[in-house]
Amino acid sequence: QVQLVESGGGLVQAGGSLRLSCAASGRIFSINTMGWYRQAPGKQRELVAHITSGGGTNYADSVKGRFTISRDDAKNTVYLQMNKLKPEDTAVFYCTANVRASVPPYEYDYWGQGTQVTVSS
Repeated sequence: QVQLVESGGGLVQAGGSLRLSCAASGRIFSINTMGWYRQAPGKQRELVAHITSGGGTNYADSVKGRFTISRDDAKNTVYLQMNKLKPEDTAVFYCTANVRASVPPYEYDYWGQGTQVTVSS
């Protein structure tokens, strides 16, 4: 069993910054792609950014130049640095990780519980 625990969400004014963290724990052999999604009220969940095990990154157009995803494999943790936040960034942010484990399921996509980010105007 693998758990993803997010932290770092909160309330911030427009133009401000927040840093989200997501730590994976459990019977982990290795972690492939890690990423962040978000879901605003009344909208579908959308990809914000993801990072491969080799460090390759991909961002949604709406966050390019403002958000930076990174990972620390020694800590099984992925981060999302969010700068120049806008009210339209308000959403619940979820982390995800494609994990290879030493016990079944040997490869599986896990999700965190979500953390609220609210940007006031």
